[in-house]
Amino acid sequence: MKRCEWVEGKPEFYLDYHDRVWGKACHDDQDLFKWLVLETFSTGLSWQIILSKKTAFEEAFDSFDVLTVSEYQEEKIAELMANSAIVRHRGKIEASIQNAKAFLAIQEEFGQFDTYIWSFTDQKTLMRQSTERLTQSDLSDNITADLKKRGFKWVGSVTIYSYLQAIGIINDHDPNCTFK
Repeated sequence: MKRCEWVEGKPEFYLDYHDRVWGKACHDDQDLFKWLVLETFSTGLSWQIILSKKTAFEEAFDSFDVLTVSEYQEEKIAELMANSAIVRHRGKIEASIQNAKAFLAIQEEFGQFDTYIWSFTDQKTLMRQSTERLTQSDLSDNITADLKKRGFKWVGSVTIYSYLQAIGIINDHDPNCTFK
């Protein structure tokens, strides 16, 4: 079994993410929202830190129920800010609440977020075509611009590129990776 070079030496939870999630097509709106929240929190931090706290984030953010998160008020923000098991960053917490509202608006418009996000690639996974590892692309630039127009916060092209990898719109596994 061969994995991507960048995952060598990572803890078991990271290997599990690489093997079972990263680059695999995700079409479940709750999971799509979960990965968006986690990617938002990873901005400026190591993805390994975020993955190590994934269970704590799930508990703190009500299993990433988008409707529940969209209704968070100051009391819940204070609770999250006091939760040492997650990354405590008020801007990212507030962005997650705003993003939940924008996510719901997209669901209202498109029927589900899945239909919207996968429309950028005509419902197809894009496979890496070279050995170069990208951190952003024209696709992530375009999606980022559209998300921002729709009211999303704390989403830059690098964050969205990583998100697209997490949900399988982009499959960036190394060419010789067993999990490609």
